[in-house]
Amino acid sequence: MSILVIDVGTSGLRAAVVRPDATIAAEVRRPLLPSSPAPGLVEFDARAMAAAAVELAQAVLAETGPVDAVGIANQRASTIVWDRATGAPVGPGVGWQDLRTVGTCLTLQADGIRVPPNASATKAAWLLDEADPDRTRDLCVGTVDTWLAWHLSEGAVHVTDASNAAVTGLLRSDATGWDQTVLETLRIPSAAMATVVDSAGVLGHATALAGAPPIASLIGDQQASLIGQGGVRRGLAKITFGTGGMLDVHLGEERPRFDRQGHHGCFPIVTWRKDGITTWGVEAMMLSAGTNVEWLRDDLGIITTAADSHTVASACDTSDGVVYVPALLGLGTPRWDYGARGALLGLTRGSGRPEIVRAVLEGIAERGADLVEAAEQDSGVAIPSLRVDGGMTENPTFLQALADATQRPVEVSPVREATTLGAAFLAGLAMGTWGGWDDIASTWSPKQVIAPGAPTDRDRWRAACERAAGWIPELSGVEF
Repeated sequence: MSILVIDVGTSGLRAAVVRPDATIAAEVRRPLLPSSPAPGLVEFDARAMAAAAVELAQAVLAETGPVDAVGIANQRASTIVWDRATGAPVGPGVGWQDLRTVGTCLTLQADGIRVPPNASATKAAWLLDEADPDRTRDLCVGTVDTWLAWHLSEGAVHVTDASNAAVTGLLRSDATGWDQTVLETLRIPSAAMATVVDSAGVLGHATALAGAPPIASLIGDQQASLIGQGGVRRGLAKITFGTGGMLDVHLGEERPRFDRQGHHGCFPIVTWRKDGITTWGVEAMMLSAGTNVEWLRDDLGIITTAADSHTVASACDTSDGVVYVPALLGLGTPRWDYGARGALLGLTRGSGRPEIVRAVLEGIAERGADLVEAAEQDSGVAIPSLRVDGGMTENPTFLQALADATQRPVEVSPVREATTLGAAFLAGLAMGTWGGWDDIASTWSPKQVIAPGAPTDRDRWRAACERAAGWIPELSGVEF
């Protein structure tokens, strides 16, 4: 049974057909970058996103023929509000990186409600306040999975899965339903919220596509990546290095000991829900990873393509003391300092283009090591090796820097975005393509394993982070 996967990330989307042997039969991609109309704002065109998703799905199906089911993987917490009758968005899609609602989050914190600005809750409230201040319109609130399922089913289903619902800031801590206190505080009507469903299971049909195949999985991109890299057993961990960087550790049916945030800056997550059973994990986050390479390319113009970062960095053996802290949007795990900003330290007259580019790659790798240390401490689970995917894993300089910084073997995913496989595996479990989790675990076969070399100077790295911290004090005081 072949599975069509629609996979929508922060900077682009793709459609792929996955065969029963977990190989990809065909794939099409399209960039879809968010816009930043002002500092701290991140928006996207929700209508264009939906149209592109349907178009790419139709294109790949024209190449492969019919499929047995559809799976959806998506960027999480990005939020859309639309008119139930017309399907038209009432405003821009608000991206997960958007910080426009920091003030609202601070107000809620004073009232004893802790919702981070990268969650959906205050984004949805902002969109509703702009479009329907009196709350008289019949509107739908959703994350990207909800929006795509709505369009694929031509408005027949308004759902979200537990993995996406759990990062909205609106789900109860036990993941059993929406938190009515938060909904009422933000004036989000319960009727506007999607129904929370299992991550695997038939929830409707994609009537917008030929043959109307069943929609059989919804899953947040980070959890999809964990599943796609075979991380379905307790203690297995992966990091996805895309626009941001996310580490996820699978813990099984036991919920983490903390409700909101661990002592070391990690969050409890729902890894997936199947047959009504919720499984849990711990997530550590860096707010900008590949964004830093895009900055080198698009803003500084010192590389032409992302791949050039490896070529340029290879022109020097070391950064010669130059250290870069990738805090363009603040620092996430472990310290969560929204007022931190990127820092380039240790420059001399001899510091050149290669040293700066290498320092950027090494800084992202050091942040990866921060995530590993924090996740081990907050989960109580040792992480002996790292499974990695995402666009940055095509960069050999970065991969070696990551192995050196973490002092762990780095196992590289055989596909660049394992999210596609993860969504396919869940849909396939629902349809009987794969028999169970052991079948999924057995598919893992890294294309490369990078052994760690000499350890990096982690004390100097921590000192550099201290220099980058607190640059905007009023934001640095925000805690969630």
